[in-house]
Amino acid sequence: MSSLLSVRDLRVTFPITRAGDMPWTAPRQLRAVNGIDFDLEAGKTLGVVGESGCGKSTLARGLIQMVPASGQVVWRGETDLLSLSRRQMKRYRSEIQMVFQDPLASLNPRMTLGQIIAEPLKTHRSDLSSEERRRRVAAMMERVGLLPQMINRYPHEFSGGQCQRIGIARALVMEPKLLICDEPVSALDVSIQAQVVDLLKDLQRDLGLAMIFIAHDLSVVKHISEEVMVLYLGRVMEKAPKSALFADPQHPYTQALMSAVPIPDPVAERAKKVIALDGDLPSPMAPPSGCVFRTRCPRAQSECAQTVPQPGTDAHRTACLFPGPTKQSELGHEM
Repeated sequence: MSSLLSVRDLRVTFPITRAGDMPWTAPRQLRAVNGIDFDLEAGKTLGVVGESGCGKSTLARGLIQMVPASGQVVWRGETDLLSLSRRQMKRYRSEIQMVFQDPLASLNPRMTLGQIIAEPLKTHRSDLSSEERRRRVAAMMERVGLLPQMINRYPHEFSGGQCQRIGIARALVMEPKLLICDEPVSALDVSIQAQVVDLLKDLQRDLGLAMIFIAHDLSVVKHISEEVMVLYLGRVMEKAPKSALFADPQHPYTQALMSAVPIPDPVAERAKKVIALDGDLPSPMAPPSGCVFRTRCPRAQSECAQTVPQPGTDAHRTACLFPGPTKQSELGHEM
C-alpha cells in the first residue's frame, strides 16, 4: 500500500543569536529536528513520544510549514509539501489539520463555538452557502458530543475537555485525510483524557483518518497507535509496530520511558524496577558527539562518543550500538 505521508530527512534548525554578538558573528544553530524518516498509511496512527524538548511538537509544525524545515514531506505520493510556497500550501491545509495541546489557548476568545467551527469552511470552502455551513457545523458538533444549545457560547464558558472537543470539531469539519494531534490530552484530567482518546479513535474509524499522535504518556500512545516512534534530542531512537515495541523494547531510552509508566496495581507498582537516567536532557545547542543519548545511557561505551547510530530500515528500528533487553545492572530502585 502506498503511503499517505512519506517523510525523509526532515530537519528543523533555528538560528540563535545572543546579546552582545557582533553583526558579523555567525548565529549558532539549534537543531530541533535532525534527520527524521517515517511513512504513514491512510487510516493508521503513528504515536510520537519523548521527553519535553525532544522535538515532538517541532516535528509536527515542520511537517506543515508552521516552522521552516528542510528535507522531503511527500503527500499522497505526489507532492513535496516543503517545496511549496505559502500560497500553494493553502490548498493542502484542508487535507491536513492539527489539534493543539492547550485547548483554551487555541480558540479565539472573541468567537462563539459556531463561529470557531465554521471558520475553516469560510476560509477554504467559499462556495458553501451560510445554510450549508450551518448544517455542517451542527453535524460536527453532534459528532464530537457538543449539544446544539452550546453553539452561541464563548470558549471561556466551557471546560478543558469541552474546549478540546471544539478544537477537534474545528479540525475535522473540513474532512481532512490527516489529523496531527500535538499532546491533545496532556492538559486534561485523566478521566477526560480517556474520553477524548476514545472520541479520536471513533472518529478515525468513521472518517478513515490517518493520525500523528504526540504524547508524553506511553500508556495513551499504546491505546491509540499502530506504530510508535521514540524521539530524543531531535533524533529517532526507536521505531516499531506497537506490539513489538511494548513487548520487546531494544533501546535503553525506550526501556527507561516504559519503566516510568505507572502500573494500575499497587503490588506490582511497588515491586517494579525503574531505570533511572542520570542528569537532564542536554542542550540541543550543544548536543553530545556520536550518540546523543550516551551522556545518560546506562550502557554507553567509548564507541558511542565516536559513532552516530542509525535506526536502519527494518520494521523494528533501533538507533543504538548496543541494543537489547534491559540488563540487571541498568535497573535502579524499586518504586
